[in-house]
Amino acid sequence: MKAVAYYQSLPADNQESLVDLELAAPTPGPRDLLVEVKAISVNPVDTKIRRNVAPENAQPKVLGWDAAGVVKAVGADVSLFKPGDQVFYAGAINRAGANSELHLVDERIVGHKPKSLSFAEAAAMPLTAITAWELLFDRLQITQGSIDQGQSLLIVGGAGGVGSMLIQLARTLTGLTVIATASRPETQAWVRELGAHHVLDHSQPLHQELQRIGLEHVSHVASLTQTDQHFAQLVEALAPQGRLALIDDPAEPLDIMQLKRKSLSLHWELMFTRSLFETADMIEQGRLLNKVSELVDTAAIKTTLGEHYGVINAQNLRRAHALLESGKTKGKIVLEGF
Repeated sequence: MKAVAYYQSLPADNQESLVDLELAAPTPGPRDLLVEVKAISVNPVDTKIRRNVAPENAQPKVLGWDAAGVVKAVGADVSLFKPGDQVFYAGAINRAGANSELHLVDERIVGHKPKSLSFAEAAAMPLTAITAWELLFDRLQITQGSIDQGQSLLIVGGAGGVGSMLIQLARTLTGLTVIATASRPETQAWVRELGAHHVLDHSQPLHQELQRIGLEHVSHVASLTQTDQHFAQLVEALAPQGRLALIDDPAEPLDIMQLKRKSLSLHWELMFTRSLFETADMIEQGRLLNKVSELVDTAAIKTTLGEHYGVINAQNLRRAHALLESGKTKGKIVLEGF
């Protein structure tokens, strides 16, 4: 089968950083689906692993943790899917990625693809939808329902993949006042279109931007990028007993003593935790993807596809990695077909 992989960690502009190759088709385990991959999208985790994780035993390492495709075969214990089903999922970080024609994934972390979306549109959604959903409801413990309880959510980095999903889920499923940060005119327009009540410019002092929209504090913060650079301002912006959740990898240690005076709580979200540890509630990821699919098909939320980079090959994936590393993406980068 065709695949894209790497043998050594190199900059994205190096021709050898990602290469086209042929690999043997995998065989499904008891709870695995064998999926014919139709489309993929690219996430920051792909670039981080490419840069920092060397392949083991000189074997090629296949990246890719967002896919949409068709089930070709199932393992002996599979009960949730059958061959021919159209699916979308993010997969598991401790298994081979989906940048290949055929891919294995545990059925418990797979959802039925939205009927109203193409494979490319669907591939843009799984990883960011899972991350946003878990951050909102499992980490920040927001109550689902449209009743306004006087709570507010500040999303730092609202125009990226996770931010784009988080805005929509918060607006659709909660009564939160949703505030997103974006610094460029095109990204500010994007987050408004997705449903943000207010848009702040994160290149300006945060307290100043909040005062501009008539707020002194927010009850919840989702910090999706550069948390170490904004940490003191986020602490200042949070109301007493507020909650801060983050998904990035701060370059500098966070001084959590700053949280004590306000009794603030800090929460990490990593969507791979359930699959890494095969937690008892691992199937919740499949269930939430099915809920996301229903929301899409009822037009409550929409795909966050930002750019289509063409077919799945090493050249196009190198371009996608380079754009992600520039920090100037809007929505998700998708590739389709081999």
